[in-house]
Amino acid sequence: MKIFVYAVIFLCSTVSMYAQQAKELASELKNPHSEKVLVVAHRGDWRGAPENSLQAFANCIDMGVDMIEIDLKKTKDNQLILMHDDTIDRTTNGKGKASDYTLEEIRKFYLKDAEGTVTTHQIPTLEEVLNLTKGKILINVDKGYDYFKDVYQLLVKTNTIDQVVIKSGYGLEKVKTDNGDVLEKVIYMPIINLDNVAEAEKMIDEYATISPVAFECCFSKETPDVLRLLRKIQQNGSKIWINTMWASLCAGHDDIRSVEQNQADDTWGWVLEQGASLIQTDRPKALIKYIESKNRH
Repeated sequence: MKIFVYAVIFLCSTVSMYAQQAKELASELKNPHSEKVLVVAHRGDWRGAPENSLQAFANCIDMGVDMIEIDLKKTKDNQLILMHDDTIDRTTNGKGKASDYTLEEIRKFYLKDAEGTVTTHQIPTLEEVLNLTKGKILINVDKGYDYFKDVYQLLVKTNTIDQVVIKSGYGLEKVKTDNGDVLEKVIYMPIINLDNVAEAEKMIDEYATISPVAFECCFSKETPDVLRLLRKIQQNGSKIWINTMWASLCAGHDDIRSVEQNQADDTWGWVLEQGASLIQTDRPKALIKYIESKNRH
């Protein structure tokens, strides 16, 4: 009997800890004055499990990642599932588009790992991911703008609104027109290409009216204009999100240089110097360790 009681107490305390953890992460995300940096795992821990799989996200929770990035597609019967590509060919043992299959049919396929080996993991639904991560970690819906209102309905159903960021590269007026008052009920983040200086400046000025929590900033070269625009975003009260998965997204200050070439200070360190509060990476474990060494995680 005592063992049962202790088990219940442990389970309750663990659930409470995770709920508090998610609340603290959301608070950090929304606090423009916080010095902490949030680590975003691109498609989950895809080195340890298939990308966009439940296991990949569970691994991220265990390693202390702050946010996972996910991609969405719809099945033939209008169920939201996790899938990056236009087809399921690369990541599963199936062929064709997700929209070619019902959810029941798509459950017959299995995800491949990073080496292309078929695993026992199935394609998860968005609802399954929300239930798995509820109270534990933040979520970034990247390829999912086309399903904005559908996503919102699931966030309400699972009570995860404060944990999920929805993004797009569209201007504010289009997003308002497309989504109405739903925009005001979710955490929304614009994506901008700083290489296109005039367009980026226009979007920064336009979005200044609603002060989004952050801007996802992509840039292939380090130029005076890029650095100026990064500062302008922060001066307007929004945070900076920088992607370090590939050199073309962050002017060469990428994960490969950080980890494989042992140049973390010149890459992730440079990103921190530009004021990044969120860093999306393919090397979450290594990035967490680096940011902890700077006392910023």
